[in-house]
Amino acid sequence: MHDIAYFYPQGHQAHAEPGHPERPERVEAVREALEKQNWWQPYPHLLPLDLADEVLHAIHSPAYLVALDHICRRGQYFDADTYTTPASWELALDAAGGAATIASTVWQRLARRGFALTRPPGHHATPGRAMGFCLLNNVALAAEYLIQQEEAKRLAIVDLDLHHGNGTQEIFYWRDDVFYVSIHQSPLYPGTGTLEETGAGEGEGTTANFPLLPFSGDQAYRTLMDILILPLLKRFDPEMILVSYGFDPHWSDPLGNLRLSAETYGELIGRLSSWADEYCQGRIALFLEGGYNLQAAKACSLAVVAALLGQPCPTNANGAFGPSPDAESSAWESLVRRARKLWKL
Repeated sequence: MHDIAYFYPQGHQAHAEPGHPERPERVEAVREALEKQNWWQPYPHLLPLDLADEVLHAIHSPAYLVALDHICRRGQYFDADTYTTPASWELALDAAGGAATIASTVWQRLARRGFALTRPPGHHATPGRAMGFCLLNNVALAAEYLIQQEEAKRLAIVDLDLHHGNGTQEIFYWRDDVFYVSIHQSPLYPGTGTLEETGAGEGEGTTANFPLLPFSGDQAYRTLMDILILPLLKRFDPEMILVSYGFDPHWSDPLGNLRLSAETYGELIGRLSSWADEYCQGRIALFLEGGYNLQAAKACSLAVVAALLGQPCPTNANGAFGPSPDAESSAWESLVRRARKLWKL
């Protein structure tokens, strides 16, 4: 069994728009940092799966997929934030297929951990709409692939991106086979993800949101993980953890103010990995979402891969490993009290 398997989006540089924050350099910074640390070449790099229509249509409407294909062919913007190029449709399919192959490889225990450098990112993409730089919902399609093709019964998606994954939430909100949990900054785009959004119908109690005020910092994340997220995971009892990994909570990110350090990000993934070892045969994989500072990309990615590999975290990414220069807020403590009451923890 390999210690880790990667998916790298070959040709992703063709999905680019001058001056846009979602740019190819994001992935290249991650790859370069892992190469320098010798955590890239020794491990397998997997090819994307071709996703069947049954999987694609379970997550996105057929009409949306046709429309997205046409928009990409013309290289148009889907909305004011979300661009396409003539290559974007195939690259989006590759990213989704790469997410699925990583999820499947970890599920089958061919690799202990997985990391898919999925680009274009995905967690804002809803069943019928591209938004927030996202075209296809990679982590949702990976989960659906496991359910349809690997007969998974219960999965957990832990979203650690700066922004709420409204698309992932919407996709699984009425379902009881996927537990979606998100820590995100609020108020901030896309404006969803309140504490009270907990699922509906058969999915009641399978969505958990923890919206943090700006400047919450490291201690807020550690507390939420230990007091809320890990107990809720134990309650749901998933067979695998899929992590929407955005490095934009980092204190240097230009789009947010959660002020997370790279070291603490690594600690969070370490806690989730240890939990996975104990409760779901070690099955955990990461799927790239947002993050827009390249030094943060290097620092956070080194930290999380170190955690996945069970190795010490290096601290040589041009100062981006250091703590936030801003004082932390204690306003998150009220959120913890309210959340514990809501979830009876």
